[in-house]
Amino acid sequence: MSGRAWVFGDNLDTDVLAPGPYMKFGIDEIARHCLEAVEPRFAGEVRAGDVVVAGRNCGTGSSREQAPQALKHLGVAALVAESFAGLFYRNALNL
Repeated sequence: MSGRAWVFGDNLDTDVLAPGPYMKFGIDEIARHCLEAVEPRFAGEVRAGDVVVAGRNCGTGSSREQAPQALKHLGVAALVAESFAGLFYRNALNL
């Protein structure tokens, strides 16, 4: 079975990728809440090989290393966006 594309708009914030209330926990718990503010089904339904598509300025907000890590932990194969916020981009490369 091939992967699906999860499509989001501009300014996908690190706080929706790695929500603040869960930052005191490990990546398992953080990932369970990834994107729940904009798509409550995401963490429960995303599958290995799925792709996340975003618009401009993906990863805006704080410099949470856990934001790209949560996507990777959930098995997201690729994140495609028109542009990335600088800190998110660097964290994703470092990961």
